[in-house]
Amino acid sequence: MKKSSLLLRISFVSSVLTLALGAAPDRLADFQQAAVRANTELSLPIYPVTPGEVRKQADDAIKGAETDLADLAGQDPAKSTFASTFAAYDSIIARVINAGQIFETVAESAIDKALRDAANDASVKLDSWEVGLDYREDIFRVLEGFADTKRALDAQQQRLVDFQMRVYRRAGLNLPPVEKSEVERLRKDLTELNTQFAVNINEARAPLDFTRAELEGVPESFLESPGVKQPDGTYRAYANITWHRDAILENARSETTRRKMAVARKSLAMEKNIPVLAKLVVLRADIAHRLGYASWADYQTEIRMAKNGAAALKFETDLIAGLQPKFDAEMKVLNEMKAKDTGRADAKVDLADVPYYQNQLKKERFAIDTEALRVYFPYQPTLEGMFAIYQKIFGLKFTEVAPPYVWAPGVQLYVVEDKATGAPMGAFYLDMFPREGKFNHFACFSQKTGGVLPNGRYDLPVAALLCNFPAPSADKPSLLKHSDVETLFHEFGHVMHGILSRSRFAAQGGFNVPQDFVEAPSQMLENWVWDKTVLDTFAADYRDPSKKIPTGTIKALIAARQATDGYFNRRQLAIGLLDLKLHLLSADDAWLTDVAQLTNKVTGDVTIPPPVGTAWVAYIGHLAGYDAGYYGYLWSKVMAMDMASEFRKAPGGFLDEKVGRRLRDEVYGVGNTRDVGESVEKFLGRPRSQQPFLDDIGLGK
Repeated sequence: MKKSSLLLRISFVSSVLTLALGAAPDRLADFQQAAVRANTELSLPIYPVTPGEVRKQADDAIKGAETDLADLAGQDPAKSTFASTFAAYDSIIARVINAGQIFETVAESAIDKALRDAANDASVKLDSWEVGLDYREDIFRVLEGFADTKRALDAQQQRLVDFQMRVYRRAGLNLPPVEKSEVERLRKDLTELNTQFAVNINEARAPLDFTRAELEGVPESFLESPGVKQPDGTYRAYANITWHRDAILENARSETTRRKMAVARKSLAMEKNIPVLAKLVVLRADIAHRLGYASWADYQTEIRMAKNGAAALKFETDLIAGLQPKFDAEMKVLNEMKAKDTGRADAKVDLADVPYYQNQLKKERFAIDTEALRVYFPYQPTLEGMFAIYQKIFGLKFTEVAPPYVWAPGVQLYVVEDKATGAPMGAFYLDMFPREGKFNHFACFSQKTGGVLPNGRYDLPVAALLCNFPAPSADKPSLLKHSDVETLFHEFGHVMHGILSRSRFAAQGGFNVPQDFVEAPSQMLENWVWDKTVLDTFAADYRDPSKKIPTGTIKALIAARQATDGYFNRRQLAIGLLDLKLHLLSADDAWLTDVAQLTNKVTGDVTIPPPVGTAWVAYIGHLAGYDAGYYGYLWSKVMAMDMASEFRKAPGGFLDEKVGRRLRDEVYGVGNTRDVGESVEKFLGRPRSQQPFLDDIGLGK
């Protein structure tokens, strides 16, 4: 999932306009009318198609918000109410965030570069405006004035008041005027640098040309993919396209070929982004110091489950140590494989070798050919199978409708309703295959977080899933790897999290939960693709649908995963540890830190030294949004496995509707209207436990 300060955007175009334009078919119109009857509303974004439209939408969003803010600031304090202060402010901010998310989606995926550039510029403009909003004394005084009255509020209302007043404190509103202005300026600089870091990643290209001989071992499915074979007979792979990278690193017999790909991947955006990241680290440390925090990590984790940088660092270091025996055992096996393969008794795997020998291990020890498994996962049946599962366990119904506006041709739109009542729940977009200029990875982008509108209707949430699965060819469907299917279930879990959330206030809805929890609901759903009963509902050989994945193959998949879980989790820990080390630096130490050098040291200490002259940190987009937060992937994974254990022991297993409904009501539905730890324990019916996570990676009792 893509996460940034602008992730949770809310669409602002009214359903009335959509219908008036006559762009949606009857099914969409019927759904929107049903939404109104249920005192809800489905409004869909108008995605701009020209740079001029981008600029106009950005200007209109800011102008409209300024008008509403002037009304808020000018109200009579004696007549102020919660609705006229905090609720109104939440609604105003939501509309601006809405516009920003439209621009982020366009910037990450539009075909036209001029349009993408304009959308990036608009995102920066809205971000800067949003930062400036935290320093509006007139708004602060109105909200503070109402908060000081200590009026009786319900739990959600009081939580919103406490949240917003903490935002002001963290923005420095309690600082002297000169220091406050400097923090505001620095935060705007930070926004611009974050955007630049992300843009550099998105625009990074690394085309690599190989001969057929150099690609020995690489599957024909890759060699035959559109755009790979060149007119001169060579084969072109892009290090910035994940499935291209994986096809070569996991299968190419040539060490030279693997290393060429690994070096290119680990060098992506390095020239541009290492200087940007160095500035980001210094700037973040400076801001934290001015706000009274020892480090940026302390500042960031204050509002997360970890609460401080030291707790996050301890979680990382404890897990690194706990995984050491498993990691060492795995490396011993891979080193032995390379020694046998090369005839060099002292051979050691490097980062370019690990995916290859892990794949060979799966084939040799567990009789698993990841490429051969693709025949069981043709894209369309897999997508429909996942839909059927999520509809079942969450009690939903998905219906495809024609989208009135899209950011690129081929984007699909689905509406979601409650299966039992028919109540409209929200909508989601699918953009599933790669193209020039598109975001290179897999992520869920919120398009709109739900919340109550000023007219009293509930504004239904909208999400977008952007993926880059191999495109189908003329004679063969898109075939997914099992790991691709796992990614699909994960990212669509974010879609479900966003759509099922039902907070009255946007600031408490959707993905607006602590950042070290936001991955847990979707990580939990990865478990579904490791279960034979679940897989049998959709996984079948596309050439003969009567053939299902054998039970022994699934058991072997699990064993193979556990055989490499030590390395996988140590790699995650290396990223998380580097992230924390960069952001635990004091303002003084940040100036003296060589970002590339620290990257390579942490990598070598926790996993395997990277190729000389590379710095993979330049291509970690999380550092422009998940900064001081990457530890949260494993932090949330522990909770995810704990929640999944409730399905594992239920009568219906991972298809159990009663447990699914409880998950929907106690975790997804409540969003951040209460402490997420409390929500998890209400779902579990017991205190949280790490044991299911340990069991999953083969370190159980």
